[in-house]
Amino acid sequence: MAPDHPFLTVAIAMVVLLGLVLSATRPPGVFEDGAGTENTAERSEADEERLPATGEPDQLTVVSPDALPGIEETEIDHDGGADVTAAYPNIPNAAPLSDFLDRTLTAQVNAFEAANPGARSFVGEWGITAAAEGIVGVRTTTTETDSEETREGHSTHWYETGDGTVNGSSHLLAGQAELAELNDLVREAVADTGADPSALHPISALYDSVGFNPDGDLVVEFDSGQVAPTDVGRVHAVIDRDEAEALLSEFGLRVREAATTGTREFTVAEAPEADKDGSGAAAPGVLAPRDDSVDCADPDTKCVALTYDDGPGGRTPELLDALAEYDAHATFFVTGHPVMEHPWVVRRTYAEGHELANHTLSHPNLAEIGSGAARSDLETTQALVFRETGYTMDLMRPPYGSTNGQVAEITAELGLAQILWSVDTNDWRDRKANVVRKRALKGASEGAIILMHDIHDTTIDASIDIIRELDARGYTMVTVSQLLGTTVPGETYVDGVPEPPETEGSEESEENSEEGAVNDAG
Repeated sequence: MAPDHPFLTVAIAMVVLLGLVLSATRPPGVFEDGAGTENTAERSEADEERLPATGEPDQLTVVSPDALPGIEETEIDHDGGADVTAAYPNIPNAAPLSDFLDRTLTAQVNAFEAANPGARSFVGEWGITAAAEGIVGVRTTTTETDSEETREGHSTHWYETGDGTVNGSSHLLAGQAELAELNDLVREAVADTGADPSALHPISALYDSVGFNPDGDLVVEFDSGQVAPTDVGRVHAVIDRDEAEALLSEFGLRVREAATTGTREFTVAEAPEADKDGSGAAAPGVLAPRDDSVDCADPDTKCVALTYDDGPGGRTPELLDALAEYDAHATFFVTGHPVMEHPWVVRRTYAEGHELANHTLSHPNLAEIGSGAARSDLETTQALVFRETGYTMDLMRPPYGSTNGQVAEITAELGLAQILWSVDTNDWRDRKANVVRKRALKGASEGAIILMHDIHDTTIDASIDIIRELDARGYTMVTVSQLLGTTVPGETYVDGVPEPPETEGSEESEENSEEGAVNDAG
């Protein structure tokens, strides 16, 4: 029987036929889901390939070394007195990373031994926290044992496989302001953990182990004893992913992507083209003892350098408050034993833009002791400050201003210029604030280096007035490095006054001026 509507029947048949043709020719894997969204097998495969990162919510992510074919462990060479076992990962085609880790671990061991006469053992272990997107994260754990206690420390570095650059953890932050903002967040986060929030400052030596947990939250961890008593144990902070987002640099965002991506297998295809020393640009939290906005060579700028020896002392924080009030900076020639007693004050001094300089461990007369003892005294204090701040000092002041050819040779080898003074307040002898104040202000002139000691109460009282008065007189209070500019290791400097043209007898005159600075102070 013939259909009543032949044209309708033909149209329906054509639609059905067209549907069959489309079904037959549609690329494999394309389908409509229940929401009407088109997906592809390719996208599904990509999602399937992306593994979830592994790790605990309060820890950095963890990547199995088995995911990096050919990875080997290499131990550093060490012949010191402590028992040292320290190793790092050696990844094929990542020589800059290996070189960097070798140098860094070696420097840590040397600083540990130099700063701790009772150093017994040092153990350095490693783990991989990321291996994706052209980035490898290496987290090292160190265990130091001396005659008093055992401390555990952590640091995390991030390697870019393309150009061979190794970045410290503070590179994850966009800048110094962002690091300072993170520091505020961390202070809040650790307030109830037994840590002292006032021990936290935005410097890279504190923020040297920063990474991400599997959810992309920012994880910050500190060494034992660093911001809390050692018996408190591990101190850390977890900053929510969304809260940390605006603080991250472009590099930090890339690291987060890499750290939150699980890894089946990761290889470095080829070594970087250019030879590098493994380190990147200066990071947030690495502070210079000079302010680029101040030019002491400008005739309209009157610079003077306030310097303080023998500290830090119990009232040094009050002095730092006074300097901060007037946006003034000073140079602190620290002595090793007080550094051990007040490490957090040393950290704050550095964080607030002041200069740290070496005044030996135990304040000996360097010109009267053997070269080995003199070198050891200076090296120990170098190591103590480096371990607290990450800063390598390049200035020193010989106790009592006593120096000779041997001292000049040792300081030259250690990269330290010798800084004496042009104004001596004799505050160590005359413990009267008003007397100290008058001497400092009387001697203040453009280019002057003023000697005081922040271990005396009377000097702290006097300094508060001195800083206020110098500011009122239009002086800019700067660090010694700001005043002098580039210094030469081993050379001796008395002030920052421009040298007059050389005339006959000028050498004798200079020698007399230096001798005049040498007395029982310092």
